[in-house]
Amino acid sequence: MKTYHIINENDQKALKTWHKSLQDNRGERARLRRVSNSDDVLLTSAFAGFLQQMPGYWGVAPDATGIGFSDAAMVAAVLARVKDASPEQSFATSLAKPKEKGGKVPMSELRFQQLQKSRTEQEFFTRLCRAVDLLGGKVNILSLADSILHWLREFRFAPASRPQDRLAVRWASDYYAAFKD
Repeated sequence: MKTYHIINENDQKALKTWHKSLQDNRGERARLRRVSNSDDVLLTSAFAGFLQQMPGYWGVAPDATGIGFSDAAMVAAVLARVKDASPEQSFATSLAKPKEKGGKVPMSELRFQQLQKSRTEQEFFTRLCRAVDLLGGKVNILSLADSILHWLREFRFAPASRPQDRLAVRWASDYYAAFKD
């Protein structure tokens, strides 16, 4: 399995299992997709089902060690928009890979920079949902979930001191490597 910064192997397995079950339960998926902000997810039975399938440290209180309710809610809401979780490339790479040779990239450089510079959680959520739509719902869910959690951690606690550990640097490296190909 590929190494991610935030999610571990248990998280990866649980996310894949949950996403696969979501494909068979269109009602739950629709409820999650309809939310206009990630906090609305907290009020759905679909989110309760998500937490039941995730390891016990998902959906903990803000002061506890683990992944908090609002962070888990954003992951669930955004991943519910993913139709095809099969792409192997990272989320940022897929934003710069044209669907066909010589075609347009799914997300322009300007929109990519705006996504990276989101100033609020709501702005980030809205731009992520738009990015998933631009990709036609074909996204590596593990890369996306890890990126969401990484962004939220940096948003709340400041970016890592080493540049190579920052999400923006990782995303830019992936995006521009694919953008130039």
